[in-house]
Amino acid sequence: MVIAGHTAIVSGANHGIGAATARALAQRGCAALCSFLRVEDPDDPGTPQTYRDRRAQDAGPVVAQIRADGGRAAAAEGDLSDPDTPAMLFDTAEGQLGPVDILVNNATGWLADTFAPSDADRHGRLLQPVTAATWEQQFKVDAMAAALMIGEFARRHIARGANWGRIIGLTSGGDLGFPEEVSYGAAKAAQTNYTMSAALELAPFGITANMVYPPVTDTGWVTDAVRQEVAARSELIHIASPAEVADVIAYLASDAAALITANVITLR
Repeated sequence: MVIAGHTAIVSGANHGIGAATARALAQRGCAALCSFLRVEDPDDPGTPQTYRDRRAQDAGPVVAQIRADGGRAAAAEGDLSDPDTPAMLFDTAEGQLGPVDILVNNATGWLADTFAPSDADRHGRLLQPVTAATWEQQFKVDAMAAALMIGEFARRHIARGANWGRIIGLTSGGDLGFPEEVSYGAAKAAQTNYTMSAALELAPFGITANMVYPPVTDTGWVTDAVRQEVAARSELIHIASPAEVADVIAYLASDAAALITANVITLR
């Protein structure tokens, strides 16, 4: 399965699923702009230091690996809570790699907040009460930025008369919300709604749009406590690697997935 001749923007591509997705697309012949924002997380007894370190790094190592393997890639740091960032990312991608026809909305403003009076979740990770600040952090990145990225993608796609495109987002939570990560779950629900609307509105322009719901994915945050919980719950079948999730995203970005649109694809 090749995706040669295409250019993708992958947000949150300095680590985890985003980095794996940029590599997977590049391995299939797609040029990739690795968008990222270095985040300095506070100390958290329930979150491994290695995970916090990965969030604080840039996308240079990812780009270097892609180029060493013969692929085309570039990196761009941008804060997706800034409404001017989507246009900057598309300008950068077009200037260095070519017109963007694949968009992977992977970045997240993740934090754990709750309505209940609790300082830590069941895995020992720090919790915050729901406030205007926690809501804004989540919704600016996971909802507003995703919508603006889709809008920028659509505007440029239509303006150049293109007839092939792919939009892929990542989600979490569900119909019963996301206890202990309530703003995260709500913002992802909004992104899902935007993506489903895009699937229908942009279909006449050759664009498909889908959301991927990964299983528990070991991007560095999975601890022994998380592994024990997954093993104890029958509906949590696998702990996935970022590369396994990236392979699904790469498939959705290919010609083989032309008939798959307006779906939330749940991986287990």
